Amino acid sequence: MDEVRTAAPAAPAAPPAGAAGPAGPAGHTGPAGSAGPAPDGLRARLGPVGLVVAGALSVQFGASVAVLVMPRAGALGIVTLRLVLAALVLLLVCRPALRGHSRADWTTVLAFGGAMAGMNVLFYQAVDRIPLGAAVTLEVLGPLALSVIVSRRLVNLVWAALALGGVFLLSGGGFDRLDPVGAAYALAAGVMWALYIVFSARTGRRFPQADGLALAMGVAALLTLPLGIVEAGTKLVQPSLLALGLAVALLSSVLPYTLELLALRRLPSSTFAVLMSLEPAVAATAGFLVLGQMLAVTDALAIALVIAASVGAVRTQIGPGRRGRGVESVDGP
Repeated sequence: MDEVRTAAPAAPAAPPAGAAGPAGPAGHTGPAGSAGPAPDGLRARLGPVGLVVAGALSVQFGASVAVLVMPRAGALGIVTLRLVLAALVLLLVCRPALRGHSRADWTTVLAFGGAMAGMNVLFYQAVDRIPLGAAVTLEVLGPLALSVIVSRRLVNLVWAALALGGVFLLSGGGFDRLDPVGAAYALAAGVMWALYIVFSARTGRRFPQADGLALAMGVAALLTLPLGIVEAGTKLVQPSLLALGLAVALLSSVLPYTLELLALRRLPSSTFAVLMSLEPAVAATAGFLVLGQMLAVTDALAIALVIAASVGAVRTQIGPGRRGRGVESVDGP
């Protein structure tokens, strides 16, 4: 999945446990103990699933557009345009209050923004060197490792081994088929993604609605702005580049965050997290359709293994008795 997004971005608006929708047994909609989902209930579940899928498509196709723009502005330049423009849109829409927050609140938002900036910078450095599908596959190892560590269940060692098998296939047995620097950037982006999830959850508990997200996006924009100016200079204010940067910001940040926030009001967090695990496949598809990046058979198998490991780890972590909890659970009770 692309940097910003992921399961984490929706955390600020995640509803309280049990308020996201289905509470009945076996994932049934309606009151507990109902015989099964009614047609209206089925449509109610498919609707938010469609929102999440649309958000994932938006993120990854936005990343593809960013790759096309990189020759003009550089990786740091396009990251800066994306974060600055997305921050402006979110701050104008959310209009978060700047007063009335504690020092701990601001510390959390600063950490969230720092993780967001690091994740974006590292990810775009990766996709500047290796195919989009490979970059997202390596990046998703960060949240996967976090899920395994938090769960502390032996079965998650199986998922970890499955993911490592996928990485081995993707690397050709030693990253000799991928640019090692690009692979390292993707893995580092995965570490920042895991931190992003943790601080996204904390921010969501401290700020109403998407206020914390908007403030953190502003922090990330300020952190990356000097880097973008150094690399791209006056190119950042070229009208054509600003238009493309706005398209990337809307596709990769504003639109998917909005769709995910709407979806999480009616979708169980466990289902949302599993859908997020499909990001590598979406990224590979976007890379093929937009960038012409072909997948070898071993690449496709590697991505499938990592997706299977991610889905398995999420389902193990959530468990039958924890359907009301989502990515926010990585931060503890």
